Amino acid sequence: MIRFILADLKRLWAASLVIILLVALASALGVGITLQERALRLGSARAADKFDLVIGAAGSETQLVLSSVFLQPAPLPLLPGDVLPKLKQDPRVTFAAPIGFGDSFKTYPVVGSTPDLINALNNGAAPEGGTPAGEHDAVIGSAVDLTIGQSFEPMHGAAGDAGHVHTEFTYQVVGRLMPTGTAWDRAIIVPIEAVWEIHGLHAEEKPPGVPAILVKPKTIADAYKLRGEYRGDQTVAVFPGEVLTRLYATLGDARQVMSIIALAAQALVAAAIALIAIAHVAQRRRQIGALRAFGAPRSAVFGIVWIELLALMGTGIGLGFLVGWAAVRLISDQLTRQNGVVLPVEFQGGDLGLALLLLVAAAAIAAIPASLAYRQPAVAALRS
Repeated sequence: MIRFILADLKRLWAASLVIILLVALASALGVGITLQERALRLGSARAADKFDLVIGAAGSETQLVLSSVFLQPAPLPLLPGDVLPKLKQDPRVTFAAPIGFGDSFKTYPVVGSTPDLINALNNGAAPEGGTPAGEHDAVIGSAVDLTIGQSFEPMHGAAGDAGHVHTEFTYQVVGRLMPTGTAWDRAIIVPIEAVWEIHGLHAEEKPPGVPAILVKPKTIADAYKLRGEYRGDQTVAVFPGEVLTRLYATLGDARQVMSIIALAAQALVAAAIALIAIAHVAQRRRQIGALRAFGAPRSAVFGIVWIELLALMGTGIGLGFLVGWAAVRLISDQLTRQNGVVLPVEFQGGDLGLALLLLVAAAAIAAIPASLAYRQPAVAALRS
């Protein structure tokens, strides 16, 4: 039987290839949606792990997190100048690191902050080369195409904008951070005082306002107390994880819509394959009749047709999983190069259940033309 099936598939290679490709494309669509949503969720969650509490001026909590944690360029209102000194003196705070935007170099954002943030991003260790000692010193993320000792002039505006170059101010790279898998791998961190100086702001009795402050509370209880105190008319305090949870809910709704579309496409493919298989069985009436005439039992005829179709669709499902994974990997790698956030593309235990479910559906579809072949009388088939 196996030799007969292999010979039959070889003879009908063109039709077999069409079935495999149809199943592969339909499977890849569903797998790709699942893997991409998972990669975005895992990657963004890991990127926010280093940031406990973000405080900004009253406004959009989502944009505050996207700008301060993921370094997405957007104009944020400035906090009152007295907020930063107050947080630094608060006994419940391990450190409060201001975030200052406004400049870039090539495709990399230049972010003003303090050594506390640099050490936190580097897991508590000093970066390779050292930390900034003066206003003209800079520390680069692991993905920044600069070398320690190299100098550069920042450009006003976000990366990609047509801003003017601050030719009057030059930074020198003094350190490099270890890879973090976050947007900060593509960031250039400079002293916040340098950002104020470049833009004509000067700290006198209190620092100028900043777009955001990254806060490391000493305890979980302190974190909740600080969040409650700084949620008011002028300021907003958020846990990045809570904001991401709301984004995941929106992303989950979009995934459900896309999954329904993928399921509809898979249903259409299944119907098309069933019709193709039924037509194929009708064209093989004489072959099936000959098999019966030579003594092949009905169960053998059923098995030949069923195994052929199941093998083709099973191959298509396996190829679809591989194609879906490869496509999502390419997309995720491109997104990582653009924003620095590593998006892990990985299968999980639930994906095995999806593969088994697709195989069960394939077995059911293959049983339809196999049943027709099973019920086909040998004499009538030979006379047709």
